[in-house]
Amino acid sequence: MDEVRIIAEKLTKKFNDFTAVDNISFQVKRGEIFGFLGPNGAGKTTVIRMLCALLDPTSGSAKVAGYDVEKHPEEIKKLIGYMSQKFSLYNDLTVEENVDFFTGIYGSPEKQTLKFKQEMIKRGGLEDKKKILTGTLSGAWKQRLALICALSHKPSILFLDEPTAGVDPISRRQFWDYIYELSNQGVTIIVTTHYLDEAEYCNTIALMNEGRIIAKGSPSELKKLKAWGVLVELECKPVAQAFEILKGCPGCSDIGFSGMHLHLRVDSLEKGEFVIRALLDKHNINLKRIQEVTPSLEDVFVSLIEEEEKKKVKV
Repeated sequence: MDEVRIIAEKLTKKFNDFTAVDNISFQVKRGEIFGFLGPNGAGKTTVIRMLCALLDPTSGSAKVAGYDVEKHPEEIKKLIGYMSQKFSLYNDLTVEENVDFFTGIYGSPEKQTLKFKQEMIKRGGLEDKKKILTGTLSGAWKQRLALICALSHKPSILFLDEPTAGVDPISRRQFWDYIYELSNQGVTIIVTTHYLDEAEYCNTIALMNEGRIIAKGSPSELKKLKAWGVLVELECKPVAQAFEILKGCPGCSDIGFSGMHLHLRVDSLEKGEFVIRALLDKHNINLKRIQEVTPSLEDVFVSLIEEEEKKKVKV
């Protein structure tokens, strides 16, 4: 599982004067679930398309399964599966016809293809929908079919671009259960998402903003980043008044509600507690509790994005 399957070095893509991907480097190992997390326009899809040999980099390099994305695009396409963020199957074909079409593209032996097709249709729960036109399926069923087609040639590397957009939570969970199965079988999986809870499923996350990777690590590693400060939770009454007061508190930022409590970021727990207590006491706010809490990926991501915006203002 330590085998490196994807290597990107200073990968950059420009469209005229616009830089979509800006000098990023990373590696992905066999069986790893590697996620690109970021807002719309961050460059996630452009990275995927370069790794799939659908776009040539402007500069830098990338290798997929040992093949250079510019020199050996056809070799790469034989090894990978790609599920795009927009439903790309044929709505006027039945479920089975779509699967037949995609398995046929890769020229697999007929007996092997038939057996695998039957297994995949069963695995996707589509046995009773084989003769149904694809265009009549719900979003969740279309997602299952798209994944089956992306896996039709048993790829060793799978690219998933916003795979669960518009899909209900139960179907999303079932989808990720299957992704874990594939990972355990040694399939390398690269996924883009803007769902922060979904990113928790990844082994490694690259946080992207404006084409750059601003942080990278496992979910637990990212939550321990101290560069963005300490997250504290306050239990106080009246909480709405405390919120208004603390919005202008020196050394405090990212204040927001978490249930009936307040969460905010401070540079250090000791200094932050002293300032917060003094300010709330001054306004007769009853502070029952203040303590450090583990941030969510959303806390980390939003804070890092805000830091990036502050740097731009200073420049």
